[in-house]
Amino acid sequence: MSASPPPPAVRALVVAGLAAAAIGIGWSHGPRLYDWVKAAHLIAVISWMAGLLYLPRLFIYHCAAAKGSQQSETFKLMEQRLLRVIMTPAMAAAWVLGLWLVWQGGWHKSWWFIAKLVLVVALSAVHGRLARAVREFGADANTVSERHWRMINEVPTMLMIAIVVLAIVKPF
Repeated sequence: MSASPPPPAVRALVVAGLAAAAIGIGWSHGPRLYDWVKAAHLIAVISWMAGLLYLPRLFIYHCAAAKGSQQSETFKLMEQRLLRVIMTPAMAAAWVLGLWLVWQGGWHKSWWFIAKLVLVVALSAVHGRLARAVREFGADANTVSERHWRMINEVPTMLMIAIVVLAIVKPF
């Protein structure tokens, strides 16, 4: 018997509690709040990227599973949980925390940040495409090939490399 994931309200309360604890720790350290938020942002980005890199791999294997088979049903469950429990909350946290960092750091006027923002929007679009694919696979309505998912699997990696270079090097 597999355990079902906690309801969304419970997950939201847990995330809110963790965020409040992190902010409380940060406030107790005064000016180091920025560093605490940056750490939380990086944790959220790493979690989001893990899902963006893993979900297309699941799709590749799911393409090979017969529709209606136990294997296909298992992939559906794995894909839905990865998207709902890890990826979407991590993406939301990465956006909220990242925008707070931009506001606090005054980065919104920097060209490197504008370029990074465009790439993060593109990464969010990839997330949206993967979310649509989860719904399609869930309805046994996937119409794209395993090869397609192999190519899509590389897109988040390329975007991540460019985003990290822009954030660390700040080339312009």
